[in-house]
Amino acid sequence: MKSAFVSPITTFTQLATFSKRPDEVKKTSPTGRMPRPALLAVAVAVLWLSGCAIKPTPFTDAERAETARADRTTMFANQQPVSGPITLDEAMARAIRYNLDHRLKMMEEALAQHQLDLSNFDLLPKLTAQAGYTNRNHPLASSSQGLYTNEQSLIPSYSTDQNDRTADLSLSWNVLDFGVSYFEAKEQADHVLVLEQRRRKVVQLMMQQVREAYWQAVGAQRLRDRIGPLLDQAKSALDDSRSAQAQGLRSPVETLNYQRTLLDLMRQLEAVRDQLEEAKPRLASLMNLEPGQDYTLAPADAFSVPAFDMAMPKMEDMALQRRPELVEASYNERISVNETHKAMAKLLPGIEFSLGAHYDSNSFLVYNAWRSAGISVSWNLLNLLNYKSIHGTAQAQLDVAKVQRMALSMAVLTQVHVARSELAARTRQFDLLKQLNDVDQQILEHTHNATIANAQGKLEEIRVATAAMMSELRLYQSYGELESAYGQMLATLGLDPVPDAVGGHDLAALEQSIAAERQQWDRLARGVDATPAMSLPVQPGPTLTAAALSAGVAAK
Repeated sequence: MKSAFVSPITTFTQLATFSKRPDEVKKTSPTGRMPRPALLAVAVAVLWLSGCAIKPTPFTDAERAETARADRTTMFANQQPVSGPITLDEAMARAIRYNLDHRLKMMEEALAQHQLDLSNFDLLPKLTAQAGYTNRNHPLASSSQGLYTNEQSLIPSYSTDQNDRTADLSLSWNVLDFGVSYFEAKEQADHVLVLEQRRRKVVQLMMQQVREAYWQAVGAQRLRDRIGPLLDQAKSALDDSRSAQAQGLRSPVETLNYQRTLLDLMRQLEAVRDQLEEAKPRLASLMNLEPGQDYTLAPADAFSVPAFDMAMPKMEDMALQRRPELVEASYNERISVNETHKAMAKLLPGIEFSLGAHYDSNSFLVYNAWRSAGISVSWNLLNLLNYKSIHGTAQAQLDVAKVQRMALSMAVLTQVHVARSELAARTRQFDLLKQLNDVDQQILEHTHNATIANAQGKLEEIRVATAAMMSELRLYQSYGELESAYGQMLATLGLDPVPDAVGGHDLAALEQSIAAERQQWDRLARGVDATPAMSLPVQPGPTLTAAALSAGVAAK
């Protein structure tokens, strides 16, 4: 049984044979083999194609190392260096300007804007320019044969040149494509607005994290230099106790209990130091400072307890109007409406208008250049049979978007009440811890005075000092949680940390805008100004958009 496989060389030989004139077929080799030059050309083509096969190429160690070095340099490039103690407003400004997560959202928004520009170009007619050159080894000759006689009725003739040049310039516009592209462009425009709301959400959550991390870092900075001397004092007392134990000056059980108490205090101090060591790196990460870089925070003279006296109905209305999630849901609903319109538009017939200018160098033509205009209509009638399914799917998608917005509205209202309760709870906790810290500091002062007067031993002073330090640490942590709850309250209402207009793109202008906006927040929280517009009058400046922020980063 013969194999059904036909080699490419055999097929090429047959095609080459059929393309010859009858009088040239006889010149082929009697064995039916290809001429040597053609066989060599096919062999070269096969070798070339096999050499173009793509194979996996992993990165080398040197390439990965170079990529890591380049990324590390780029992550912290074009940033204004730290020149002094960092305030809370500067920490927020640095997070907004340099945080990589925020910059990613800005770039996604800028990318969506570029995609919108491309979608707008799809609305324009298509202007097509074509040019070509054709060469034939034989004229395009043909003859005619009678239908009934099967005899040749016309001698072989041709009406085209062997060398032919053509050129066309045509303008076409399809009404159906324009309609579909129109709705797609509107969807892309809403997608840009959706990404803007997502960026707002990232900024609001980031400001909440900055508030909490900043005050924890302030507490770490304040207590960091006090842990070392206290640990040295505890180690000295432990060494003295062990020396007394070796000399047998006290009872063994009393001495061991004393040492155990000292070691437990040292363990608590080491745990506090570990917590302090983690506070400033977390804040540095939010500000996109290089890990390990030392910086100083502005000292806080007193704690300012935020208050929120706005009426609950006003808070609910503001949250429903300004929350990024609800605004995004409204845009998604509008996208669903445009998706319905686009689906309906695809059911209509396509009408295309065309206008063009043409040129052909064929010498047999009477007119080598001509203009044309036309109109054509096409309609896929089978789409009408699918009308009910298409319309039902589009309507279901719109209904889902509406229900999602309603569910989000309910969640937002719940979050407003929860955030208000959490802010009140954090305020009460901070007040109690502040009173507790005042008592611990007074106890430390009296204990220190008694130790100086040799009324008490070192153990009691170390114990009281450790308790006072941990009380102060808990106070800063509680205030950080209070600031985080306050930031959560602002984010729940949809209040942005940056106004719509900023008088510049540098870090100082952004810091001033944040400070002014924060003062407006405080007045709003106290019920002084209950207007929903949060932007204060500033000097005229560019709008703080994703492109503007990106330009500001690149300009540094």
